[in-house]
Amino acid sequence: MTRKNDSYPLQPPRERGTGRAIALAVLMHVLLGLFLYHGIHWQNSTPAGEEAELWTEVPDMSTPKPLPPPAPVAPAPPPPQTEEADIALQQQKRKQQEAQREAQLAEQQRLKQQQEAEAKRQQQLAAQQAAQLAAQQKAERLKQQELKQEQQQAAAEKQKQQQQQEALKKQQQEEEQQKQAKLDAQKKADAEKAAKAKAQADAQAKKLDAERRARIAQMQGSMGGGEGTSGNGLAKSGTGSGSGGNATSPGYADKVRRRVRPNIIWSGETSGLETEIAVRCSPTGTLLSATITRSSGNSSWDDAALRAVQRSDPMPVDTDGKTPASFAITLRPAG
Repeated sequence: MTRKNDSYPLQPPRERGTGRAIALAVLMHVLLGLFLYHGIHWQNSTPAGEEAELWTEVPDMSTPKPLPPPAPVAPAPPPPQTEEADIALQQQKRKQQEAQREAQLAEQQRLKQQQEAEAKRQQQLAAQQAAQLAAQQKAERLKQQELKQEQQQAAAEKQKQQQQQEALKKQQQEEEQQKQAKLDAQKKADAEKAAKAKAQADAQAKKLDAERRARIAQMQGSMGGGEGTSGNGLAKSGTGSGSGGNATSPGYADKVRRRVRPNIIWSGETSGLETEIAVRCSPTGTLLSATITRSSGNSSWDDAALRAVQRSDPMPVDTDGKTPASFAITLRPAG
């Protein structure tokens, strides 16, 4: 029997013939009550009694006489029992016993039906509980599967992010390596360029020195004297920043600075560098010699300053149309 509404509690199914069994049980109880009533009423009926008259003599009051003992009263005879009464009593007892057995059988049947209904209800309840447990287990399995899928997706996403980070880190390392390689190549190119420039400057200085020596030799030959005559005609070297001397005009230092400054080639540090160079020139400005008299402590800068002076040959003339015979130049990096 299926339930029409889930809101009602589970009830046992109805068995066929229940009303008939109840009606028969009621009828048997009524008959049993009638039999019991009539049997008790028949057994409690009062037996018929008998009447008797007793006569005694009037006693003589003049002389008291002892009273005679009372006559014993005969008990009432029991009611006569006939064979038919015994048969009726036996039948009544037998009917009572049959009614009791039928009532017991009806009660047993009723208990059996109740037990069967209870067993069926228990089976239905167990089946319902099993279905609920199966549904709960299925829902739990689905939940665990979803949780496992989420964990797998999270792990895959994390692995993907790690791979992306590793790829990005590798790319950054490659870029850094490329950048470092470019810097190294640039440094190497700059070093090669500086070495090439230094070689060219050295070659130019050697060339200028050779030309200067040739001019000096030519001038000495044309003047007809030696070094002593040439030396007596040179002025003393001056001091101070730039160029100058006792025989130079006030603006000659600026002329020398403008002449030497464009020839300085230097890409190193600039702080604290100062080099003093003594210069000897002919009256026409030809550079005769250039010597470092005070070093800056940086040999590279000293060489660059000396090369700048050598490239400035010939030196500018003063206001009198002649170049001072000797003077000093103090050079500092532009910065």
